[in-house]
Amino acid sequence: MDCPDRVRLMYMLAIAQRERDELDLDVNDHIVRRNQRRARRGQRKRCAWTRGWVRRRREFGIYDQLMVELRREDPKAFKNFLRMPPDMFDEIFARIEHRLTKQHTRYREPLEPGLKLAVTLRHLASGAKYTDLQYSWRIPNNSISIVVKEVCKAICDEFMDEVMKPPSTEAEWQAIADGFLTRWNFPNCLGALDGKHVGVKCPANSGSLYYNYKGFYSVILMALVDSDYKFIWADLGGKYLNLYHKYNFVLLL
Repeated sequence: MDCPDRVRLMYMLAIAQRERDELDLDVNDHIVRRNQRRARRGQRKRCAWTRGWVRRRREFGIYDQLMVELRREDPKAFKNFLRMPPDMFDEIFARIEHRLTKQHTRYREPLEPGLKLAVTLRHLASGAKYTDLQYSWRIPNNSISIVVKEVCKAICDEFMDEVMKPPSTEAEWQAIADGFLTRWNFPNCLGALDGKHVGVKCPANSGSLYYNYKGFYSVILMALVDSDYKFIWADLGGKYLNLYHKYNFVLLL
């Protein structure tokens, strides 16, 4: 090998070694800063894979104890608890069970589909926070936050095309108009429209986009119903629906 080629090779090896040293310094610096942040926050290693009171869910949890008693002894109380009778709960559960079933692994048992549905309905019926529900249902609050989204999506996917299908023909619109005329003596009406502010946490980097005149952050829910209060159309999250938030409307022919 000629002398210039040897010098060029040594130079390239020196550059590569310096880049590796700089990368190692960056990685070490990142690890040191991460450990410092953890020390400031007082993080500790997990002391248990699953807390003891969570493992005793079947013995003392609401789903396996209280709901069984309400179903057997007091169906009216069951309806008041979940805002639906046992038969309707069983029907919804049978329709969405396959969407909520998880594979069993050797790590831990997955949550039962019926338990997921029950805790979601209770959250929607009572408005209780996840941190409040976790102790009575014996499910950690972070798991409840995932379960509620999963169950709501399963219900929407299963029932959307069946229970909230907008009319597409003249005959279907005419049936709605006949319902308003027959039940409410309101002729030529195709639906009742109303809006609601659904409170949310301020989304990141949104400024005042979701801040409403009532003094909190929200998204707008607009819904159209027929004469029997059944939803035929809904829109959630529209940014330009604030014009309608204080008024009720009817759609006329």
